[in-house]
Amino acid sequence: MEPFSIHVADDVLDDLRARLRNTRFAPEFANDDWAYGTRRQDLEAMCRYWAEEFDWRAVEARMNAYENFKTEIEGVPIHFVRAPGKGPRPIPLILSHGWPWTYWDFHKVIEPLSDPASFGGDPADAFDVIVPSLPGYGFSSPLETTGINFWRTADLWDQLMRDVLGYERYAAQGGDWGALVTNQLGHRYADHLYGIHVNLAVPLSVFQEEMPDHSFYEGDERQHIERNERFFTDGSGYSAIQSTRPQTLAYGLHDSPAALMAWILEKRRAWSDCGGEVARRFSPDDLCTTMTIYWATQTYGTSARYYYECVHNPWTPDHDRQPVVTAPTSIAVFPGEVVLLPRRWAEGYYNLKRWTPMKEGGHFAPMEEPEALVTDIRDSFRDLRPA
Repeated sequence: MEPFSIHVADDVLDDLRARLRNTRFAPEFANDDWAYGTRRQDLEAMCRYWAEEFDWRAVEARMNAYENFKTEIEGVPIHFVRAPGKGPRPIPLILSHGWPWTYWDFHKVIEPLSDPASFGGDPADAFDVIVPSLPGYGFSSPLETTGINFWRTADLWDQLMRDVLGYERYAAQGGDWGALVTNQLGHRYADHLYGIHVNLAVPLSVFQEEMPDHSFYEGDERQHIERNERFFTDGSGYSAIQSTRPQTLAYGLHDSPAALMAWILEKRRAWSDCGGEVARRFSPDDLCTTMTIYWATQTYGTSARYYYECVHNPWTPDHDRQPVVTAPTSIAVFPGEVVLLPRRWAEGYYNLKRWTPMKEGGHFAPMEEPEALVTDIRDSFRDLRPA
């Protein structure tokens, strides 16, 4: 575990700007509603901003204001941020992101969780906040080990929290891939946990088995059935290519920052609760920060391989007890999430203690609705803290 300072070399940033200015945009027609993919006028505007106005050095300084570290576990480089809790008895909390996220998608919630009193909260709710970059994402690079997927990441996270940082027990939270990492912690390492909190409820076998049967859906939840089916038929092409030929796609996105922007921007728009206007949820600086992390660390390819490694190294259970996830579990349900599963299924799959329907927000909860997420995390763990 060594202190780490984020610094992207000037020549990398100069080359990035030159590539953006020299982009050859594909011809486009009849795509006002993004039906064919990323709309050209939006992509051109974002690439102009990225090249001419975005101040990476200002963002870099904000990142370095936190305690950044790097370590290596089982040959896998891991970057993480640590924000010590300010309260009488903070408990450790590891936050896990997804794709196309970075660890920085949690930056709006780190301080409210670690220092609640400074944000109108109770210092008794403080956490020692640990935010790693997933293996092969951003500064957890270069990844040169095959087979690293969500359940292997859970093994690494348990070692990070207990062996590297010395915590006997800890709490865990996550969305997207981070939700699956967190579920696996709650399945395999329940004895090491106070509990878990997720903002995406899906089974650990999601890539091997059918989703919960329609009979689980009751009342208003039945409207989710069509929504879920639409996502898997119309919105999952990215997963198909990243699960099968991620390296082929990586060459284009490593060479063209405009291609990288187009690929990720479309997901930020489609998966957030933005009503088709991505700027409602993400500022240009937010978007360019995400793109610059992927670009500067050259980690699009290894982030995409995370899908391949999940499909080709299937999850298998560590026990046959019910529920599958035995750690005390809280679930925040954001209405704009890409997949919404029924509460009755969750009550059988998890040791469910709390189910919180949210008023608004989508797939990127810590960026879209940070205050609501922070409140639910605090409330969820209040009764699980040691006396």
